[in-house]
Amino acid sequence: MSFTSRLVIALVAGVFAAAILSPFVAAILATAGLRFPFPRIFDRVVMATVLGAIFLQARRLRLMPLLRAGYARPGTNFARSTRGFLVAIATVAILIFAAAAMGARSGEPAWHIWRILPKYFLSAIAIAIIEEGFFRAILFGGMTGDFGRTTALALSSAIYALAHLVRSPAHFYVTGVHPWLGFHNLAASAAQLSHPMLAFPTFFGLFMLGLVLAEAYVLTGTVYFSMGLHAGFVVGAKMWPKLTSAGVALPGWLEGWGRIPLISGAAAWAMALGILLLLRPLAGRSLMAAGNLTPGPFPEGKGGQ
Repeated sequence: MSFTSRLVIALVAGVFAAAILSPFVAAILATAGLRFPFPRIFDRVVMATVLGAIFLQARRLRLMPLLRAGYARPGTNFARSTRGFLVAIATVAILIFAAAAMGARSGEPAWHIWRILPKYFLSAIAIAIIEEGFFRAILFGGMTGDFGRTTALALSSAIYALAHLVRSPAHFYVTGVHPWLGFHNLAASAAQLSHPMLAFPTFFGLFMLGLVLAEAYVLTGTVYFSMGLHAGFVVGAKMWPKLTSAGVALPGWLEGWGRIPLISGAAAWAMALGILLLLRPLAGRSLMAAGNLTPGPFPEGKGGQ
């Protein structure tokens, strides 16, 4: 059985298990006095059950070799993580300056923004480590052996986009046990895909971002540059509404046409395309030329597992 087939089975099993378990987890948390929106509980349970299902197939999926390759040479790659973070922050800053030039401004005092920034930074690092490990080192790295680099780039980027697009459309709280609630939440999340024209702007923006991150992984052979990019984009996305929520209403091409602001707008698509075209110099070819870093061994054609 191919890597992709095994991974799909593990993902489906993990999501199905989460749909069963999440109502009981929510009830336990409510009994303990911990109040969280059910969709957030569902998302966390999905992460746990999918991770468990994947680790049950760790040997057959070659999980450890893929992760070792992705996270190789952390010491020599620190500069590349920093470079990626700065590239992403500079990209979002350009879009924020464009919004400010149109009359948008911050809706919150500067002291509050500076106070919450460290929390956003730490959260972004955690998200980047986890997601780059899964979507690039495991998913893209494994699918390259099944389909070759070009097809794996497209497929893994599409999966990355769908995973971020299919989220519960509403936050609600529950008390007691509602056994079917996990499946109802899953159906409500998937229902967003029944309106493809409404979902397309967000999907396309996330797909473009996935291409940037996957190509960064191909170019450098490790997750560190893509991890820096990812963390910077997360911080920028969280800061965007804080810095542009007041003043004039922004046009859709900048604010976004979809449920997720900024990334669903044409301005963000253009910036993603620009980064994609400039990835080689942005990644720091001089470091590779000096022998400190080497590009990863991702063949263009179909490879073996």
